[in-house]
Amino acid sequence: MKKVIEGLKKHQSTTPSKWRERAEWMQQNKSWLRHSQHIAMLMLDKMEEMNMTQKQLAEMMGCSQQYVSKVLKGQENLSLETMSKIEDCLEISILQNELELEMA
Repeated sequence: MKKVIEGLKKHQSTTPSKWRERAEWMQQNKSWLRHSQHIAMLMLDKMEEMNMTQKQLAEMMGCSQQYVSKVLKGQENLSLETMSKIEDCLEISILQNELELEMA
């Protein structure tokens, strides 16, 4: 058992894990994260239907492809302006869907 522990210590990372901080952050922000994830799913479905890439959407929205990627991960706190741009570009209704989600 001692050899196993020594072997594990040799492969132990020198940087501390950020798992706990990340879990606490997600717990504290779970309300808006749920909405962000729902919006990301709506976007992904519509982009697939339209055969649209992240780059194409970014060009239409006037932002970077990297930002679109962050939004599609469902962990971006979106402004009303951004949601409106998404609605216009993808011809979907985000705000109405979010209201319906809240009422369900």
